[in-house]
Formats: sequence, C-alpha cells, structure tokens
Amino acid sequence: MRKRTCWQCGIVLLGLIVMVGGCNGLAGIGGKKMPVVFKADFEDGSLDAWHATDSAAWRIEEGHGGKVLALHKQSNYQPEVRSPVNINLIEDVVVGDFVLELKMHSTTKDYGHRDMCLFFGYQDPSHFYYVHIANQSDAHANSIFIVNGEPRVSIAKTRTEGTKWDENWHTVRLVRDVESGTIDVFFDDKAEPIMTAVDRHFTWGKVGVGSFDDTGQFDDIRLRGRKK
Repeated sequence: MRKRTCWQCGIVLLGLIVMVGGCNGLAGIGGKKMPVVFKADFEDGSLDAWHATDSAAWRIEEGHGGKVLALHKQSNYQPEVRSPVNINLIEDVVVGDFVLELKMHSTTKDYGHRDMCLFFGYQDPSHFYYVHIANQSDAHANSIFIVNGEPRVSIAKTRTEGTKWDENWHTVRLVRDVESGTIDVFFDDKAEPIMTAVDRHFTWGKVGVGSFDDTGQFDDIRLRGRKK
C-alpha cells in the first residue's frame, strides 16, 4: 500500500492550509493547530452529550455498520423566528475556529428541498448559523444561513445549484475561521467547497446537527477546534 505523506492529508482552501486528521492528530487553519475536542460514533448508545430541541425526535439506531444518531421524526418545537426545528447540539463544547467532519445520510423522500443541516456559532435559539444542504438551491435552500433575531437569511458567497441526496452515506466537512470570517462546506471528495460565506457576527458558539424539516442519520462525528 502506498504510504500517505503528511502533505497529502491537507487541502488548500482560499489560501489557508486546512489539515484534516493530520499526522499528529491535529487540524490546522492558517497554521493554527487544533486538537479533537469532541468525537462520537454512538457505539455506546448514549445521547448524554447532546441537547435537542425535542429529545423524542432523536434516538440511536442500527446502520452504517454499527450504531448511528437518528433524527427519526419531526421535532415538537416552534422557534421564535423562522429557522430549522430539528436541532441537536453538542452540549458542553463551545468553539471559535473549528473543523467539523462527519458522515450524513438522508432518510426522507426525494424532493427539491430534501435537506440535512449543520449548526454552529450557536448562541441561543434566535442567534446562530446553519448550513442547509439540499437537492436544489433557492432563497431558502442549499445555502449558509444566519439567524440573528429575525427569520433566517442566506449569507452564501458561492454555492452550487444543488447537492444531491440519495440512499448513500456522504462525508461532509465544515470549516470555520473566525478571524477571516470564512465558512466553507465540503461534500464527499470534491476538491472545491459546495458553498462558502464570509461573516463575523458570531465568533464562538455550540455546534450541532439536524434538519430543517426532514429526517436523517449521523455518524463518525469529529470536531477539532479550540474550546471557549
């Protein structure tokens, strides 16, 4: 088997070197090293590290060769401003810069807004960012959004026309650099991000997973960053 060198672990992203799972177990943004601050493969069957908008909508299921985190129904939750209802946050971890990588699997029917989401910079239920990955792009889908005391607003600088969900598991990576304000989202083995944004409203916060109004599964979560 061909040996993988350290530089092969990285990618060049807008002039920044993002080391994902580097040879020393650290991730780096702009030369800043970050350790793993949270990881979950759900094999212990516990959800103690998580806080959901509706805990009844979440459970551990079999799948992906083991146990996975599943959003199996709609949450009984009504946010104060128009924003996703299915949110599950890592309870006790707050980060600034971070690299989040995980496996995601959509389990809902196929339609234009079929979505799965990642949440970050979460301050409270009316102040946070989220990534909405959906089959088709429009004003409310397949973009990076900010919720800042009012209904969500797209802040994407670039994005694709859509990101197709199917019956397979997909690898998603979210990279946040608070100093530059950059937000970059990668899907599977694509070299270029599927969406980007630049925003500095929230420079720290909790991180989580979920969906606007669909169901899905999550596994092999790795969060690298610096705790606040």
